[in-house]
Amino acid sequence: MSDRHGDVATRNYSFFLVPHFTLLAFSSAIDPLRMANQLSNQELYRWRTISSDGEPVTSSSGVCIPADSSINDELNATAIFVCGGIDVQKLFDPKTLPWLRKLANRKVILGALCTGSYVLAEAKLLKGYRCTIHWENFAGIRERHPDLVISQELFEIDRDRYTCAGGIAPMDMMLHLIRRQHGSDLATAVSEQFICDRIRDNHDRQRIPLRHRIGTSQPKLMEAVSLMEANIEEPMALDELSQHIGLSRRQLERLFKKYLNCVPTRYYLQIRLERARQLLLQTSMPIVDTALACGFISAPHFSKCYRLVFGVPPREERRRAATGQHLN
Repeated sequence: MSDRHGDVATRNYSFFLVPHFTLLAFSSAIDPLRMANQLSNQELYRWRTISSDGEPVTSSSGVCIPADSSINDELNATAIFVCGGIDVQKLFDPKTLPWLRKLANRKVILGALCTGSYVLAEAKLLKGYRCTIHWENFAGIRERHPDLVISQELFEIDRDRYTCAGGIAPMDMMLHLIRRQHGSDLATAVSEQFICDRIRDNHDRQRIPLRHRIGTSQPKLMEAVSLMEANIEEPMALDELSQHIGLSRRQLERLFKKYLNCVPTRYYLQIRLERARQLLLQTSMPIVDTALACGFISAPHFSKCYRLVFGVPPREERRRAATGQHLN
């Protein structure tokens, strides 16, 4: 829905705040709208905050944001964005799911910032849509909702679903919408106000590519790492990996040592353990199943490797997460 003032239709965007939402993602979404109004000298956008009960909501950084409305209030909204953050799977209010489904039935555009996509998925509102979520939550949402089409792009706009990763990715999505709705000149001017050197599009990926992190182009190294990431449940032997990319084992080891400062087996183990940590913190998958899903032959072996890297065994990691100790 929108209100018309003169020749300009004002779009009303609402932001539903889940406890421990990411403040950076929230502000990155709102400030481009404010700047678009300021630079155009028109009220192109309005925004409101919503909480499940109308009470203020505390972000993951401890900053408390007041809510303008509750889910029980009548809303005049063009789009509603679910703002998630850490532990979204534990902290969102289940009462919001039927509310979101009602909004979808009314053809309100539904969006998500950071981990807000998890809430839309729980409401069964992302099936058949292309969507995205913060990269740390890929493993958890895929385990919980294996039928979803989840990309690793910064944001996805698929019909009436607007989803994006956290951090400053919401700014990129809003700049894209401003450009689409009001032209590239305004979007570029907003971008320049925030010292943003370019407007990234939805084809930009979330994580910094390995070739940028190591500062050079090493196609054989990229290929080796890609194979590792694609074969976590059944890890490839180093000789097999070398054969696939057309290098000797010794050549491959030299590449990893020179550009990543570790041996290939250590790097591969780190990838598998990072995936395991995501599953431990974001799903209820039994520890033994987590171990097998990440290529470990037994739970004790998994626990030993996990403790060496993260300082605590998997069971303790999950216990701390359940009690909130990992946030301290």
